[in-house]
Amino acid sequence: MKNSIASKLIVLFLTITIILFILLETVGLRIAEKNVVAQIKEDLYRTVTTFSANYLMDYYYRNDYQYQTMLEQVEVSNTTKTLEEMYGIRIWLVSNIGVIITDSQEIGASFNIRETDLYFFETPFREDVYFPEIMSEPALCTILPIIHYYENRGYLVMSVTDSVIQQDVKGYMDVLELLYVVFLAILAIVLLFVYWFAVMPVNKITGVVKQISVGNFKEISQLDSLKEYPKLVQSVQYMGNRLKSTDDAQRKFISNISHDFRSPLTSIKGYVEAMKDGTISVEMQDKYLDVIIFETERLTKLTSNLLQLNGSEDGIILYKSEFDVNQMIRQIAMSFEGTFKKKKLMLNLVFSQKEQLVYADMEKIQQVVYNLMDNAIKFSNPNSSIHITTEEKGNKVVISIKDNGIGIEKDCMDKIWNRFYKVDVSRGKDKKGAGLGLAIVKEIITAHGETISVASTEGVETEFVFSLPKIT
Repeated sequence: MKNSIASKLIVLFLTITIILFILLETVGLRIAEKNVVAQIKEDLYRTVTTFSANYLMDYYYRNDYQYQTMLEQVEVSNTTKTLEEMYGIRIWLVSNIGVIITDSQEIGASFNIRETDLYFFETPFREDVYFPEIMSEPALCTILPIIHYYENRGYLVMSVTDSVIQQDVKGYMDVLELLYVVFLAILAIVLLFVYWFAVMPVNKITGVVKQISVGNFKEISQLDSLKEYPKLVQSVQYMGNRLKSTDDAQRKFISNISHDFRSPLTSIKGYVEAMKDGTISVEMQDKYLDVIIFETERLTKLTSNLLQLNGSEDGIILYKSEFDVNQMIRQIAMSFEGTFKKKKLMLNLVFSQKEQLVYADMEKIQQVVYNLMDNAIKFSNPNSSIHITTEEKGNKVVISIKDNGIGIEKDCMDKIWNRFYKVDVSRGKDKKGAGLGLAIVKEIITAHGETISVASTEGVETEFVFSLPKIT
């Protein structure tokens, strides 16, 4: 869990939660206070101007009224109490010398503001105003001069206490905190969706990969239900199927190699023990010693082929030269002369040119032709023919080796190149074969950068065709 994606998503959620909370309680609070104060200032200014126009302006233009008379005629107390109850606004009517004439809370009358704050009336807004004698807490004040005949007759002051401002700030913050909670809820849902639709499939794929790594290939089918990562699923399934095939091939390889080594070793051991305990007479020992030598040579050949195939994985080293492929084929055919006579086979050599020069590794091409001819002889029916042809096609020389034999089943065509692969028919006819011949042929031709193909009709014929670069 320590380094899992789920833990990282949780850490991300907690980090965002903490950062947003800190921002909310610092920057958000300052913004809330600033906006609330700005709004209150606007409301206070609108209220003070409206109040002045509705209740005081009619008396500015009456010359027979004195200022004191004007104030007495206005029903200040009822109006101001209504405003205070509705908006928490406190109203002062102040004389031009700074003495409070009327206070909506009826506790500030006769208090001289100028004696406490000489510059109180210089600006239209004052924050954190606090006169302990008449106020219980600081307040925000809006100040409107009362002008009559171009003469300052006094001031109309409206104030809102800090507690009221803080209540508005709290309401503002409540909205922000609600939005904060809603955002976190949405974020949590989004992260859960990310985990469910992005992380869970990856975890499932990881689990399947782990199962594949320990050889359990049954879990591959579970990936069919995952639609979130189609390419990744396809890649894992392809990898799993390839590993399964490799695993099956490895098991078959071990089984085949065990069988191919066990058979000659068992024969050798049996004959040696029989000679040692006298079961085989001295007169018959030469015969069975020849069998032992034969089996030993077969083991040597099998080991050599294995070493060659193992080395081919790092790349076969080629020693290319010019040589006559027709002459090479004739020499190999002569080495099989006894086998042809024994099985009553006929060999037809058809060369488009008397001399056909190619550029390749002569020793390895000899091995290719020998293995293909050996296969053709093994699987040919008695009294049939083997045809070997060479012809030029462009800058290539194409060599064909065809037999009239048992053929190859269609299902086995792609598998004959695999190491240690033997079809059931070949096991019946060639119990001593190791199933490495065609694998070696494929490796050698591929190392030359050329191609080899096979065409076969079951029960009729089989033809192997490969190409080599021509010398012009």
